[in-house]
Parts: sequence; C-alpha cells; structure tokens
Amino acid sequence: MRLKKLTALAMVSAMSVALAGCGSSDKAGETKKASESTGPVELNVVTTYAGEDTNAQNYQDAIAAWQKETGNTVKDASATADETFKTRVITDFETGSEPDVLFFFTGVDANAFVEQEKVVSIEDIRAEYPDFASNMKDDMLPTSPVDGKAYAVPVNGYWEGLFVNKEVLDKAGVEMPTKDTTWADFLDMCQKVKDAGFTPIAASLQEIPHYWFDYAILNNNKLDVHTTVPGSADEEIGKAWVNGLEDIKSLYEKGFYPENTLTATDAETFQLFAEDKAAFLIDGSWKVGGIEEAVDDIENFSVTHVPGNKGEGLRATTEAISGISSGYYITQKAWEDPAKREAAVKFIEYMTSDELVSKFSGTAATALKNGVNTEGLEISALGEAAVAYTSEFTKITAPVQDNLSEAQREPIFSEMAAIVKGDTSAKDAVEAVLELVKEDE
Repeated sequence: MRLKKLTALAMVSAMSVALAGCGSSDKAGETKKASESTGPVELNVVTTYAGEDTNAQNYQDAIAAWQKETGNTVKDASATADETFKTRVITDFETGSEPDVLFFFTGVDANAFVEQEKVVSIEDIRAEYPDFASNMKDDMLPTSPVDGKAYAVPVNGYWEGLFVNKEVLDKAGVEMPTKDTTWADFLDMCQKVKDAGFTPIAASLQEIPHYWFDYAILNNNKLDVHTTVPGSADEEIGKAWVNGLEDIKSLYEKGFYPENTLTATDAETFQLFAEDKAAFLIDGSWKVGGIEEAVDDIENFSVTHVPGNKGEGLRATTEAISGISSGYYITQKAWEDPAKREAAVKFIEYMTSDELVSKFSGTAATALKNGVNTEGLEISALGEAAVAYTSEFTKITAPVQDNLSEAQREPIFSEMAAIVKGDTSAKDAVEAVLELVKEDE
C-alpha cells in the first residue's frame, strides 16, 4: 500500500523526497565565513521536479524569479525520480560531482551521504544563519536515521486522517470531530450514527485494514516509539499492538463497521461513504482527489484528526501519521565554497518560503508554522479542511506497518476476520508477526 501512497501523492504534489545530511560543527567552524556575494554565482541544483511531476513548471517559474531577483544563475539537472536517477545521484557523490543543492530521498538511500559527512545539517547551518528554516516547525523536520539530526528543509509530504461525511453527521445529530475530540467522544459519536440508521465507519477490514491498524496502535502508544517493531507481545510496545487490535475488535463487536466489512472490497465500503451512508473514513491525503471526483457536493465532506488521547502519556489527537520527507539540502562541497555558501542558503530559503511551499504543496502536509496559505489557489472545501487539519499537527510519525514486509504483516492483515471474531487472539496474532520478523533478521 505504500507504493499506492507514493504514486498517488505524485499526482497531487511533488513526489515526497528528501536527503539526510551531516556536516560536523568542527568542520563548519574551520570553513571560512561566507560573505555577501560580490558578483553573480552559479549554483548546481538537482531535484525531482521534472518530467510528469505536477510541480515541474512551478519549479522552473520559481528558478526564473530567483535568478531575476538575485542576479545568480541555477544550473539545473533535475530529473524524474526513479532508480536510474537515484543511482546517478549516488554516483555523483562517490566521484565528487555532487551538486550544491540537492532534493533527494530520505532513509537508507541517503545514509552514505550522512556517514561520509557530504551534506550539512540544519543545526550547523543555523550556527551561521540563525533564521534558516525559521518558518518551519522543528518537531516536524525530517531527520536522518543515521544520527537523528534534521537536515532537510521540507516542502510537502503525505498524511492520513479522518474523512467525515457531514450530511450523515447532521442527520444523526452529531457534531463534527475536532482536535479536542477524544477516543471516548468518538465512540459516543459512532453509537449515535449507528442508532440513526447509518454505518459509523467505512472500512474493508479484509482488504485494507492498515489505516486502522496504525492509528489503533498509536492510540495505545507513545508517538516517539510508534515505528519501533517490538521484540515480543509482552513488551510495552508489544502490548500497544495487542491493545490496538483489541480496539479494532471492539469496534467490530459494536457494529461500527459495515456489515460486510470482512468480505467487502475497499471500493465497496468507500461507496457507502461517498453515497451518504457512512460517516467516517480513515485514508490518506491522496484520497482528497478521489472524493472530489466521486461525490456531487464536496461541501458535505471534510477531514480532521483521528481521535486519540486514550490515556495519560499516550497519543494526543493532534499527533498524526504523516511523512514530510521532501526538502532541500546543502552539500558540504557548496558549504566550503565561500562564494556559493551564501547563495545556497538564500536559494533554499526562497524555495521553502511560506508562499512557495503553499503553492507546491496544495493540500499535502507541510511543516510551516503558519500553515498553507490557500489564497489564490484553486481548492475545494475539502481541500481547505485538509489544509486546516495539517496546520494543527503538533507531531508526526510514519506508519509502523511500513517497517514490516508484506509477508510479515500476513498474520494480522490477512487474518483480521479471525481476530475481530475472536477465533485468533490479538496477542497470538502479534506474536506470529514478530516471529516472522525474527526469522528474517
């Protein structure tokens, strides 16, 4: 399902990419201080804003404007993000031909750049430019898996949230959930929706259970360890997995899912939501366009936080499953060049300004402190709600299911019917997954 996410996101925003990078403070301190440029500077820049990327033209327009404003020039070598592109960039670093500014993938693909100190951390950049990326929420800056430091000045990414059919809620006499809605409140809402003759939650547990799997676990967990795969079901994180599955089972037993949730396809349960027969749907940012195409009156639809706050120290409602994994990075090569350092910093600041991030991201997640400014953008009521939703994020985490292979997820994802019907215990299902993880280590 992650492939589905990445592919769909590329159609509504720039492909979410990032690079983790590191330049030590000592090395930065040994480098000459940059001064105001006395003449035009040429920056070598590589991004994925090319080909069929929907922001390719926005990127070219932004480059032209920056060049006109500063007198500097950009030697752009952007290309479509694929395995060939990835290999090319890695090879460029290995041969000393890396660009001055780069937009690249996070995770293991960028580990070599971090370990070899070929890119500069935001911490080191701020030592000389204190206001660098000051328009971003620090807690939402993507970090490197190598050392946990932030390197990317992000643009946009994906999110997962609670889509709402407002017409169903109105007929059931239920208020729209907000950032203050707790899990207990949500259960009361679902009961009222059911009592009014509607399906509370549109979901196919037999085909796509992973959205509920992740948020149910997160509701029993702490956000900073959500992506950690436990060693056993008896560990603290393992217990969160078991309790999360028990919550999904409880929703099933209360009759909050469609009657055919264990046999229906995702498309079938989505139709319940689109046709005003179901109130809630957890899905991702890529679903905004799908809902816009599927319904007659988009004003009847919104998106908000998945209710949380189940217990003290656990997930707050404003903590979301999201990934802001695209951003701009300065290479050590440019940082050590007094003529290019200033230009590279200013270029990234320009490309990640509130105005341009708003233009590039649309309804995708951003780290902007002020949120996306939708003025002048063609955006639906649902899109406006999505922007408001993401602006209220306090912290984010990636889905833990992404750290499991398809085969490792099988004992839960393919056996959800057995779990919610009580034929298989939640603990046994978790242990079966973790046993497969151990076998693959």
